[in-house]
Amino acid sequence: MCNFCAKSIYLVQLDKCFKDVNAKVAKKGIAKLPIGVPLDTAIKIFELLPSVNNKIGRLEEKFNSSIVSDSLIQIFLMSESVQSTRIEGTQVTFTDLLEEKNKKKQRWEIIEVNNYFKALNEGYDAIKKGDPISTRLIKRLHKILMHDARDSTQARGEFRKVQNFIGPTNRIEDATYIPIPADEIDGYMENLELYIHKHPYGKKLPTEHLNQSDYIFDEDADPIVKTAIIHAQFESIHPFLDGNGRLGRILIVLSFLQCKLISKPILFVSEELEKERSRYYDMLNGVRGENPNWGAWIIYFIQATKRMADKIYDKLEKAEELSKAGLRKCAIDSEKNFWLYTFSNPSATAKEAAEALGISPNTARNALNNLSEKDLLYMEQGVQRNKKYWNYDLLRILRE
Repeated sequence: MCNFCAKSIYLVQLDKCFKDVNAKVAKKGIAKLPIGVPLDTAIKIFELLPSVNNKIGRLEEKFNSSIVSDSLIQIFLMSESVQSTRIEGTQVTFTDLLEEKNKKKQRWEIIEVNNYFKALNEGYDAIKKGDPISTRLIKRLHKILMHDARDSTQARGEFRKVQNFIGPTNRIEDATYIPIPADEIDGYMENLELYIHKHPYGKKLPTEHLNQSDYIFDEDADPIVKTAIIHAQFESIHPFLDGNGRLGRILIVLSFLQCKLISKPILFVSEELEKERSRYYDMLNGVRGENPNWGAWIIYFIQATKRMADKIYDKLEKAEELSKAGLRKCAIDSEKNFWLYTFSNPSATAKEAAEALGISPNTARNALNNLSEKDLLYMEQGVQRNKKYWNYDLLRILRE
């Protein structure tokens, strides 16, 4: 379990939770979807949407025309895995992940990042095949996410059976939020699924619990707004004992894909959320309890998405410039192929490159050595076996 969760989430019996809690301190539960916001806030949201949607469309167009776009997908997925896990307090960098990827015995931080990467890929593959975001898929991804991780024995792929709470101490009196009781999770998750996919017969979700003077963001909401709501609602339901934050951020990417906002997993928000971790948690907590402030959360999410669309576009543009500059230095096709391969694996060994491109390790080693001599790659020194060839220029771009 992540450092944040280890310090802030504790399990208690359901009856004790609701007898002892100080209601003035802790927010309790969350209303079912859809949600409403004041009209003036809705106007602000609609004013923000054209700009961010335009930036996402621009990113999609750039991605579809880039010679390195497909290579970079796995790099972007790895980077998202690092950033999302760091939100939970895991101190792993992208370079750490590359340096330790081939170790037989990995520390728990690397395991958690790799699990996130595997779950994210599994979700992406499911959406590509046409599978919907569902409770079944969510449980499957949670099982992957928690494999061999800390506290992985705690009901992998199963909803919690006890009440939990979030707060700075192990005292429920200090709780900042108490999620819904365990016996209500199935009902809330069914409501979330209906919100994501709409009722099969076109029936609208009930809105009687909302202020009818508010603007209601229902099942037909803009994909970015809808994704913001889906993420916050899942986090607030808090259906698992651990891993809710990471899984909720995977749902952001899957929702973008399912809504066809993007065609491939190239837009992630975790990097921006990690930079403003306290604000992120505060905004999430703001949608909970009796007087939820959904407007503030949605505006914050849209702005974070907009910044990331700009940032990823810039990274993609610089990576493409780097690839073209390197290709001009390559004398033969084999060198060009290996150079472009390093955009999917910037710390490649000759064996990895050979397997990926279907040639002999000796041929791969010679090509990588040539790229090193041309200062396109850095070859590790003093290493006899499994020597790595680093595309540090690409890594520098990714870290910007």
